Amino acid sequence: MTDTNTKETAATKPPSHSAYQVRDREGRKSFWTRIGSAWAHADGQGFNIQLDCVPLDGKIVLRIMTEHKE
Repeated sequence: MTDTNTKETAATKPPSHSAYQVRDREGRKSFWTRIGSAWAHADGQGFNIQLDCVPLDGKIVLRIMTEHKE
């Protein structure tokens, strides 16, 4: 059984986190590429994640969204 009100709310509210692929570069600053977004569940027990691409190494970093526009 699904709650359509919950789905509509999750689909319309802004994401709480950004998803990144972080590539380490020898001797230089790591390179961060935004690959998606995440929405926290209302109960605080998990996330819905929407990825635009998948990192080759399988590692994804989630960070809280900030006012900074990427």
